[in-house]
Formats: sequence, structure tokens, C-alpha cells
Amino acid sequence: MAWLVLVIAGLFEVGWAIGLKYTEGFSRPWPTAATVAAMVVSVTLLGVAMRTLPVGTAYAVWTGIGAVGTMALGMLLFGEPATVARLACIGLILAGIVGLKLSA
Repeated sequence: MAWLVLVIAGLFEVGWAIGLKYTEGFSRPWPTAATVAAMVVSVTLLGVAMRTLPVGTAYAVWTGIGAVGTMALGMLLFGEPATVARLACIGLILAGIVGLKLSA
């Protein structure tokens, strides 16, 4: 169950990272409120997952999910480049997440 909570926390991290773009420097109230709410949910769920999972593993997986998801959505939503090097790096992050899951 802790792993599921951690994955959901990571998805909320993606939400707030992408939400930051839409806040336009926290000048737009609704995107700002949604971004702050996603931040609170993400960190709260991370804390719940850390009750069971090792702190280093949980934090690394949480940030990895956030990084991969944010990069993928950046490419899809904002037209950021999807170069071979970037995709290879995403693959390395994913490999690290899987490795941490398998070794925990």
C-alpha cells in the first residue's frame, strides 16, 4: 500500500510542477490555488508513504516520478524538445526508480 501512496504522491508532484507554469509567477489565483493544493497533497502522501518505506528510497522515487512526469508533460504540453539524449536520461531515471523498488 505504501508504494501506491508513493506513486500517487509522485503524480501530485507532477501536477504541482506543471501547475507552476500556469500560475505565471503566482499571479493567477486559480492556478496558484490548485498548485498549492497539489503541493500539500503530494508532500502529505509522501509523509504517509515514509511511515513504511525507507526515507532515501521514498524520496528518490518521489522525485524520480516527478522528474519523469514533468519532463514528459513538458514535451507534450509545451513543445519542449524530445531529443535522444533527453529520452535516454528519462530512461535512466526510470531504471533507477525500478531498481529502488526492486531493492526495497
